[in-house]
Amino acid sequence: MNIEKGEWVKGVAHWREGKTAFISIAFTWRLPEARKIAEYYRAIGCTTVRAGGPGTFTQKKYVAEFAEIGGSIPDAIARHNPMATRASYGCPVGCWFCIVPKMDGKTFTFLPDFPVRPVLCDDNLSALPADYQQHIIDRYIAAGVPLLDANSGFEPATFDEDVFARWKPVLKGPWRFGYDENTEGEAVARAFRILKDVSPRKKQVYTMIGHEPFDVCMDRIQKVIASGGEPYAQPFLKLNALIKEPAVRHDWTLLKLKQVQRWVNRRIWRKAPFSEYNASIKTNSPRPH
Repeated sequence: MNIEKGEWVKGVAHWREGKTAFISIAFTWRLPEARKIAEYYRAIGCTTVRAGGPGTFTQKKYVAEFAEIGGSIPDAIARHNPMATRASYGCPVGCWFCIVPKMDGKTFTFLPDFPVRPVLCDDNLSALPADYQQHIIDRYIAAGVPLLDANSGFEPATFDEDVFARWKPVLKGPWRFGYDENTEGEAVARAFRILKDVSPRKKQVYTMIGHEPFDVCMDRIQKVIASGGEPYAQPFLKLNALIKEPAVRHDWTLLKLKQVQRWVNRRIWRKAPFSEYNASIKTNSPRPH
């Protein structure tokens, strides 16, 4: 069986059913684009335009100017990637910088009959009840579908030996988890100990930058590298941002946020430390010695 991970649309999925157009928006900074899409559908005769998705949650007033909001579309995630699915919504952690607890709640909503596909996008797999985790795994095994990507990953605080043993037989893609704040250090260190025999390319760690001072963020990145993982830097953006521009806080600048993101995500750290990185916005080459 040859199954691929599919491709994600660039933030806005849209389709038409009769005289109704549907627009699903993943990110708030895609809302101006969504407005233009709504105008297009009205120009070709759609009498109703409905909008939803995470990108609409903090900007309902903005969205209400061009579309109807409300209701839900089952399996809308497949419109963003036909190989993606969800078995649950919600996350009990309640991170202040995350839209999930605000939008989907701090208690889980289960979708036990979810369509089995190779990209699983649940908000927090390791915090799910053990029996429901096993239910998800059993459905993948029964369907013969490989789990190529647990997209949103696991939570270090709830990731333990049991979780690892449970998911190891079915997860073919990387083990993803976050190290977004300095207070998570002990839990992240435990996760790395559990994953000690997993190759670095399969230990991918989201490391948010910009919401803590530069030295604190860089320390988290360096700890991920030293622990044998691969960091992925994501600059902090406000949940209602209409422009994809990081929020500048503490001792950061917009330029430094972009420089660190490139140094991390292009894996330039393998060749040169950040202090020796030619941080010109036009290049990613290390400085000559």
